[in-house]
Formats: sequence, C-alpha cells, structure tokens
Amino acid sequence: MTDFIPPAKPLIGDEERAAVDRVLRSGMIAQGPEVKAFEEEFAAHFGLGRECVAVNSGTSGQHLGLLAAGVGVGDEVIVPSFTFAATANSVALTGATPVFADIEEGSFCLDPASVRSVVTERTVGIMPVHLYGHPANMTGLQALAEELGLKIFEDAAQAHGASLNGTPVGAFGTFGMFSLYPTKNMTSGEGGMVSCVDAETARLVRLYRNQGMEKQYHNEVVGLNNRMTDIHAAIGREQLKKVDGWTRTRQENAAFLSANITGVTTPPVAEGAVHVYHQYTVRVPEGRDEFAAALKSEYNVGSGMFYPVPNHELAPFAQNAHADLPVTAKAAKECLSLPVHPSVDQAGLERIVEAVNALAKAGA
Repeated sequence: MTDFIPPAKPLIGDEERAAVDRVLRSGMIAQGPEVKAFEEEFAAHFGLGRECVAVNSGTSGQHLGLLAAGVGVGDEVIVPSFTFAATANSVALTGATPVFADIEEGSFCLDPASVRSVVTERTVGIMPVHLYGHPANMTGLQALAEELGLKIFEDAAQAHGASLNGTPVGAFGTFGMFSLYPTKNMTSGEGGMVSCVDAETARLVRLYRNQGMEKQYHNEVVGLNNRMTDIHAAIGREQLKKVDGWTRTRQENAAFLSANITGVTTPPVAEGAVHVYHQYTVRVPEGRDEFAAALKSEYNVGSGMFYPVPNHELAPFAQNAHADLPVTAKAAKECLSLPVHPSVDQAGLERIVEAVNALAKAGA
C-alpha cells in the first residue's frame, strides 16, 4: 500500500537540533536571551510593528492578553463557537463570560452581523479567530468595535503570516495571539507569542507570565508561571527562517487542490485576504464522517475534523446550548480538513484529488 499521508506533520531539522544543543551547552535554559531575541525577530519577520511577548502556550498567551486588557468578572467577550475550546476557555479563565456568535459561510470566521446581535451592556470586547489561516472580516469587526466602543482581541493561533488588505493578523487588536504548537505553520516545540498594541500592554503580559514580577520578589499583580524557555525560543528562531517557504508551499498545494477537486466545496478566499492554509478545509454536504473513514481505508489519506462539537455545546458552556448558530451547526457537520502541509509531494496531492473526487462521485 502507498504511504499514509498524515493530516499534519511537524518539520524539525538539524538546525533546530543544533540550536537546542547550543542552549543546553550555554547553561541558560530558562527564559533568557534566546526568548528576547525570538520576540524581536518574530515581530520584525511578520511586520507586526509592535512589541511581542513569548509565553509557554497559545492558550497562555490568550489568557494573559485578556488579563492585560483588564478583562474580568462581570465582563462579556464575544467569541465564535466554531473554534478550538481554548478561545472560550481563555475568556472564562479571567472570570468573564464568553458569548457565542455565528460565523460567515466562506471564511469560517466571526460574522459581524451576528456579533452585533449578541452585544449587551456588559460586552467589552470581540475575539475573532483567524480560523484555518484565513483572516477574519476585520473591516466589519473593527467598524463595529469602533462604533460601540469595544476592544478587539485576536486569536491568530493558526494564522502566522496571514493578512487582510495588507495588514498582518495580530496587528489589528489590543493584542494578537499566535500558537507555536507542533502542528502549527511554525513551532517552538510548544509555546505562544502575544503581539501587544502598546508598551503598557506588553509590560502587563510580561508581569502576568512571570509570577507578577518585573523585579524579583516585588510582585505587582497575582501572576502565573507562563514563561517560555530558551530551549523553545531557540527552536522558534530557526523555524522563523523557514516559515515563509513553508507557507508558499502550503499556498501552492492549496491552489492545486482547489483547481482539481470536484464534488465538494473547496475553501474560498476573501478579497484582499492572504490565506496561509494552516488547514485546507472542504465541505462534505452529506456523510462527512464516512467520507473521512473511506479516505483513510481506501486511499491511505488522513484528514481532520475541526471542529465537530461547537464550543457552545461543550459541558463548561452548557448554559449557551440553546444559542441559535445555524452557520456554525452546518460547518460542524460538513467540514473536513485535507493534508496541505509542506511534506505533501506532487504524488500525494494527486492521490488526494483522486480520492476526494472518486468518493464524492460515489457518494461516500
């Protein structure tokens, strides 16, 4: 049988291994000069024009960004339900309440009209997720936020290098969070990066990540231990040198798939948007789960279902189970992510196309 094509595959090379060895030999293993360099290089590489703060995970970054923005008990933050649970979790961890809005059909990202419909007097912010690597409708969301005096908090976990009308994601809101988990478009092994709108936001994120201290034993706030290590930062610095090439390959792979796949709906790209294809997500209108099983059993092609259970239906947020989110419900039943990562070669792309087209035609 042909080799299995996994839905995702981390790429770690000799350069990353050498960087880790360099740190281990230095004796500076915890947060130190590698982290500082990684923060500066990340901000410059993606043209964010703002200070970045490295943390130990994307979820930590989202949580600390919200704390730095002053979000807490009694507040509401509007989030999509069609995303990973960390989005809503980060809001809940501050003591605030996540309020779920629906998504746009094409981008899978927050729909400004739905957001408007759930704003209350307690709403303090909107948290768009640039899902699958496609930027959210920031034009509409920013206009709404400015009209109503709300803040924007970006979940850019999957969208390193994505942009809208020339502005990179992570540069729109009070903060933007990028995940550096192994399956993301680039990794530090584990980690996150928070882009901050101003120096005070960055200072507060740094406080919260380091037990509430800038000066040792002089704690200013109740903080956490969410620091990134120099080991992880060294990996991330090497990945920064490679991510642009990987992104181009993802975009080329996606273009081939979109040009040749029939029978299922391929992902559209909004005008002015640069999609970085963390996931290449199609819609299978009927029998998505059976379709995925057949891809693997008959063609040895992996796939992913992101996300079959919307956040508002999860146990921690059961009080929202009645929410009317029809586009979210449809996406949760239809969405299937196909391999698009840089390790997929031309033969693999052709096998994916053959498999999808054959199964769609057969009604699998």
